[in-house]
Amino acid sequence: MNIHASPALTPAETALVEAFSERVSELPGDAGVALARDGAVERLKAGLPTRRVEAWHYTDLRRLLTSVPAFDPSARPETIRPLVEGSTVLRVRNGKAEQPVALDGVSVEPFAGLLSAGDARAAMAPADRDDAIGAINAAFAADGFGLTIAEGAGIAAPIELHNLQAGGQVHARFPVTVGAGAKATVVERQAGSGAALVSSVSTLELGEGAEVVWLVIQEQAETATHLGQFVARLGKDSKLTLFIMNAGGRLVRQEVRVDAAGEGADFQLRGVNLLGGDTHCDVTMVLDHSAPHTGSVEVVRNVVTGKARGVFQGQIRVAQIAQKTDARMACNTLLLSDDAEFSTKPELEIFADDVACGHGATMTEIDRDHLFYLMARGVPEKEGRRLLIKAFLAEIVEELEDEALVAALEEKLDLWFAQHG
Repeated sequence: MNIHASPALTPAETALVEAFSERVSELPGDAGVALARDGAVERLKAGLPTRRVEAWHYTDLRRLLTSVPAFDPSARPETIRPLVEGSTVLRVRNGKAEQPVALDGVSVEPFAGLLSAGDARAAMAPADRDDAIGAINAAFAADGFGLTIAEGAGIAAPIELHNLQAGGQVHARFPVTVGAGAKATVVERQAGSGAALVSSVSTLELGEGAEVVWLVIQEQAETATHLGQFVARLGKDSKLTLFIMNAGGRLVRQEVRVDAAGEGADFQLRGVNLLGGDTHCDVTMVLDHSAPHTGSVEVVRNVVTGKARGVFQGQIRVAQIAQKTDARMACNTLLLSDDAEFSTKPELEIFADDVACGHGATMTEIDRDHLFYLMARGVPEKEGRRLLIKAFLAEIVEELEDEALVAALEEKLDLWFAQHG
């Protein structure tokens, strides 16, 4: 007779399970939501993923997540100014949504209300057995915002979703549906000042011909763990441009899961990872091309200094039906320290025979000839390094057509350089 004992829970896993037991009676949702929460916690009891799980090979969450802070209902996160003046701001502070503002062409509802009403947009089951972020968020998420953008609507000003923390645990969710032919820009801000565990899941459904620019700006405190997930499904002839900037956090995992499900759909990913200190930052993408004549381009630029470690895993899967797919991916890294590390794992899984797909990765230091050229013309070494690094990243940032967004992101770059130069 063989007896298979479950491994003993780590302190972090134990803290998660105990936190659920303490809070389950306070969490909103109907019977279906409660069942999903119970299932998510059972997955947590089975243990967080280790490097033996392929998708988590470079981020051993069971080892790296050493502790989990308790919920702090008294935490009062500071308000941050909008990335772009004139934006419509929807705030979640310490896990609770503030009163939303009215916005023409957009229906905005607190996620807690969707949970209580059993709304289909409140479905929270993890994607699979290795979906640790989905499980943690499904167990604890109690609020956020659900947005529905009407067909044909053209939302001129950006919509900003601010998820703010000041220590403890914060778990939020943002389901967004965009109607056919609609256009919008969404800025997701993840920020705070405390030792925290933050999970945030955003889902996006694009109707036929819809166009969305979505920015994820993660600037958590150096003591915070941030677990983010972005999930999108693209309809026929729709276009999604996703821009991700990581410029904070101690332990960061940002997942991107996109399905180009409609013929003619187009997905563009641009990423900037600014990694310093002891940060561990993992950006993992899985992109499915599920229909013919779809396209995608993913370009990720990384700057790594100090003892930071970065990861980019990018998997592109092309279904047999997805003929005429054009998919390209590149990851470029500047290593600025002998103690810094960056791991890149590109993958192509192609079942169609009429496609154009490719990937590439580079890793280098600052070009000494370029630096010498600047210094020979009177530019101080530190300023010369900053200019070369900024030029390396500017190509990605400047692809955004909105000048206000570009200026705001360049300001973020300057601030990071001032702190880590």
